[in-house]
Amino acid sequence: MSPQVESFFEYLRFPSVSTDSTHKKNVENCADWLINRFDKMGLDATKHATPGHPVVVAGNAVKKDRPTVMIYGHYDVQPVDPVEEWKTPPFEPTLIDGRVFCRGATDNKGQNFAHILGVEETLKADGDLPVNVIFLLEGEEEIGSPNLAPFIKANRDLFAADICAVSDTGMIGPGIPTMTYGLRGIGCLEFVVKGPSLDLHSGVYGGAVANPAQVVARLVASLHDEKGRVQVPGFYDKVVPLEKWERDMWAALPDGDAATLAETGSPGTWGEDGYSSLERRWGRPTAEVNGIGGGYQGEGSKTVIPREAMAKLSFRLVPDQDPAEIISAAAKFLEEQIGDSCRIELDPGHDGPAYVMDPHSKFGKAAQAALKSTFNDDPKLIREGGSIPIIQDIKDILGIDTLMMGLALPDCQIHAPNENFTIENFEAGIRLNQNLLRELAKS
Repeated sequence: MSPQVESFFEYLRFPSVSTDSTHKKNVENCADWLINRFDKMGLDATKHATPGHPVVVAGNAVKKDRPTVMIYGHYDVQPVDPVEEWKTPPFEPTLIDGRVFCRGATDNKGQNFAHILGVEETLKADGDLPVNVIFLLEGEEEIGSPNLAPFIKANRDLFAADICAVSDTGMIGPGIPTMTYGLRGIGCLEFVVKGPSLDLHSGVYGGAVANPAQVVARLVASLHDEKGRVQVPGFYDKVVPLEKWERDMWAALPDGDAATLAETGSPGTWGEDGYSSLERRWGRPTAEVNGIGGGYQGEGSKTVIPREAMAKLSFRLVPDQDPAEIISAAAKFLEEQIGDSCRIELDPGHDGPAYVMDPHSKFGKAAQAALKSTFNDDPKLIREGGSIPIIQDIKDILGIDTLMMGLALPDCQIHAPNENFTIENFEAGIRLNQNLLRELAKS
């Protein structure tokens, strides 16, 4: 095993689960490990306290005659539940058939550590870097980065940069260089429908009072028409249509319907009429039901009318949809349908806007050149359906765009048991960093 992989394994062994307070010390220890690693590389590294978990910042000496790139990543990881579905210990990295299995292997330790090692290799070989580099590694991405934007705002001088680089996105497939130039936004909303003051006998009262579980089912069903189009009034008013070059490029990619079915195990595709699976996933807004419940859930029958039922919704949004406006419109839509037979209580959740950049800008072209040098193929330009709200925060606060160069494969199992990262992509990530810094120096 190479020293680089051994160090990667050290990094992975920290159970830095940000959402679980019992792991607070583990998150702190992981941040300290990064500080020590940067110090050994010769970078100036500092750990900054926040109301939550620490932020790690590191960089080389700034020279005014060269561009500055900020490399963002996160060292916190998701919980491992359900632990019984892991084939290997979730925090003991295990190499099987060229893949490292461990929580955080792909999301995001493997990808950000590849960038760290790329910088380290360049420093060893050349004694300096071709650009100014600022590393920004946070410990709260998996809980929505609640303290990072305020930290960046309060420390703008630390992050004066021309461009940001991130590898927390995916590749279309093995060996296919992929640049993500857009992310969907998100807006969350949950609601509880309340009926009688207690669970009722469904025989005695059935048909005389509204059943909250049925009402929730009706409300959820009303979100879409039979062709998958969202029915919330005004939902599509500000949607920026996909451009022809985008639709043409995505249509030329490997079969998106087949990929969607293979990745999900679903028996068939579904979604907004008139769009391909990739277009629906990357460039169209959606309304999704993330959870629904109410009434008796145990074995056998319990014939009750539940006193309340609930549903959790999320809206994946595209430019120029405003998350606050969409949540407000959805809440009004639900309230107008409830009638006077039940009460509805609405609770807006977290949100973040969509992000899109021009992949044909000078920095976008530099990223594409770096990807081509790394993978010996023309990169594919995509958007992704997920959300990384801090990317838009970086744009809003620092005024810079972000280059998203993915290293995660579709079957890497992020957020699931048996998360994994290929050694091939780990090593490619090291080369990608070196190629990117050289290309940015030319820009």
